Amino acid sequence: MKTVVMKFGGTSVATPEKIIGVAKRAIREKEKGHRVVIVVSAMGKTTDTLLGLANEISVDPPKREMDMLLATGEQVTISLLAMAFKALGHEALSFTGWQAGIETESVPRNARIEQIHTERLERVLENGYFCVVAGFQGVDKIGNITTLGRGGSDTTAVALAAALNADACEIYTDVDGVYTSDPRYVTGARKLDQISYDEMLELANLGAGVLHPRAVEFAKNNQVPLSVRASYSDEPGTTIQEVVTVEKNLIVRGVAFEPGIARVTVIYKEAFNGSLANIFTKLAENHIDVDIIVQSITDEFPPSVSFSIKEDSLEETRRVLNDNQESIGFVSANYEVGLSKVSIVGSGMVSNPGVAAQMFDILRKEGIPVKMVSTSEIKVSVVVPETEMNKSANALHNAYGLSE
Repeated sequence: MKTVVMKFGGTSVATPEKIIGVAKRAIREKEKGHRVVIVVSAMGKTTDTLLGLANEISVDPPKREMDMLLATGEQVTISLLAMAFKALGHEALSFTGWQAGIETESVPRNARIEQIHTERLERVLENGYFCVVAGFQGVDKIGNITTLGRGGSDTTAVALAAALNADACEIYTDVDGVYTSDPRYVTGARKLDQISYDEMLELANLGAGVLHPRAVEFAKNNQVPLSVRASYSDEPGTTIQEVVTVEKNLIVRGVAFEPGIARVTVIYKEAFNGSLANIFTKLAENHIDVDIIVQSITDEFPPSVSFSIKEDSLEETRRVLNDNQESIGFVSANYEVGLSKVSIVGSGMVSNPGVAAQMFDILRKEGIPVKMVSTSEIKVSVVVPETEMNKSANALHNAYGLSE
């Protein structure tokens, strides 16, 4: 008997009618002879509502209590979905993260799953019940409820699929698969039938919102068969797997973009080995994610290092640098906002030299200035003015033959 994990996001369970629709869809899966686990998010904008309530109480609420608060959103959904199964004549039990055996590290608001104790879920599945599990949450070793951060329900679903040795993990959302780019902003963006784990991981890290990077990483590490499908249709979606077997001729498989990028340039007196380590150690200690890093050491100009961060980390970055200026040993720091990151991704880039050069030429012809560059085997990212983000994405999407 196959085991299938089905995950439904907030828009897919936003109303009682939609919750009943989710139950009916899961019942059709069970009628194929499968054991079914359903992972759900909070209904609609519930999490935003809870965040608003917390902000009315405190401008800086304790992170532990925020986890307690936010975890209630999914608890509403799982209980209603279990009721829907019962109303449709089927047995189901709902489980919070800790009841489902999901054990995490002790990091409020952004915990990572360490292990899952599946014994209880296995017993319930063997008895023919649906298991309805709250996404986005778990419990640490001392019993504190924790949440998994943005996209945490995706991670819950993939982690459960891995722990249960599931035959499939299906992520149901309000789009019908993974697209070559965001169709809301890029003309001609089309759905991909397949994409590799590595390509999906890059796209997710670079701004594609359809899957969370941590979920894709979990799927790759555990070889979980993963697909993204529409919650409103029975059409097949996009399969994420180790090796792509269709459209192998595509050198570039997707274009991703992300607004709200800032560039920080730190200028110091003289170049010495400790400078970079000092800067980025202090930033890491304060949980500031740094992306592209460019160091410049010449005889004509003072040595400097530039790096990109999210704009919402800018004030914290400024504070950390100011508080540690003496120990880091820099003279001044400059900050530039209003930037974006645009990236091309594709496994075919490994064996096709000149892709980066072509990208720069495309942007040059469009009159788009490139502020920073980062490359890997399967991606090239550039930082450009945010006002040029959509133009850049559309130009690259067309130039690499991705449009319908």
